[in-house]
Amino acid sequence: MTPLLAAENLVKSFSVSTGWRNTKRFYAVDNVSLHVERGRTLAIVGESGCGKSTVGSMLLRLQDPDSGRILLDGAGVMTLDRDGLRRFRRRVQVVFQDPFASLDPRERIRDVLMRPMLLHQLCDKAEAPKRAAALMEAVGLSASQLDRFPHQFSGGQRQRIAIARALSVQPDVIICDEPVSALDVSVQAQVVNLLQDLQRDTGVALIFISHDLSVVRHLAHEVAVMYSGRVVEQGETKPLFERPSHPYTQALLAAAPTIEAPKRAPTLLSGEPPDPTDRTPGCRFAARCAYRTEQCLQEEPALMKIEGEHLAACFLAKTLPPVSNAVDVLSETPAAARIAAYRRARDGQTILPGEMQK
Repeated sequence: MTPLLAAENLVKSFSVSTGWRNTKRFYAVDNVSLHVERGRTLAIVGESGCGKSTVGSMLLRLQDPDSGRILLDGAGVMTLDRDGLRRFRRRVQVVFQDPFASLDPRERIRDVLMRPMLLHQLCDKAEAPKRAAALMEAVGLSASQLDRFPHQFSGGQRQRIAIARALSVQPDVIICDEPVSALDVSVQAQVVNLLQDLQRDTGVALIFISHDLSVVRHLAHEVAVMYSGRVVEQGETKPLFERPSHPYTQALLAAAPTIEAPKRAPTLLSGEPPDPTDRTPGCRFAARCAYRTEQCLQEEPALMKIEGEHLAACFLAKTLPPVSNAVDVLSETPAAARIAAYRRARDGQTILPGEMQK
């Protein structure tokens, strides 16, 4: 089946100064391939600076890659003319990280929601207010709030409005660039559950960029783990979290903060990520990896099949000792606890006293 949105071998580099008239290429993204299907959620995770947001901006055509292809329904989008790019923008929308910066403070919410649908000629001026009101209701807000300005809403409410704006043009894909990282944990849970409900109702595909694995576990169908500009592990969420096959993924899982005392000592990483201007051979994670061998220092591993669609870029992926309780640890993070609690409350189930305050 042809993926809805796909990236093939994307490379993105930037020129950086290293001294008087000397420059190097900074490789933010290096040979990344991803895809998402209709009605599914792909999460891109990794620490700050790994390149995940740069991938998102290229998928949106806000930046063009140095090389590689981006395909929508199997058709290339890198050579679109102005009209073709406008049609692409309607089908691929975005929710940015900061809800306080992504909305124009001078515009009423009515205009924020109506302008995109009128620009793309999805309705006439008479119907647009009705659609805007329906969008507000769909994201859990009131149509009576349409005449307010963004500063009259809380951060969580603003992010709901940003989601409504993305939905206003009936997109096929929404790219969410860390949409809950600037919000309180309780508000994160509401936004994550809202995205799931909207996906169930509309069939929209989501690309969810995040560094919070506990949130990703509840939302994503598939996960791609990035490190230093490359995908080091990817696959279906459940098997990847149950048996992480790359040392970096294992370290991310072990570092998840828990509500109670940890059941096992976290695997702490020493050192820093490699210099992205350094193109010497070898695995990029080798300097921080406890399992490295001489081969890791000489060759860069390609993604190899572990089982089914589960891939990992590690020579020792099939022989690494398993990480026990990885899924249990993610279930005990504050974000995960609140997401689960809000979901049960939404479904009419009993919530224990104090559970929402964790």
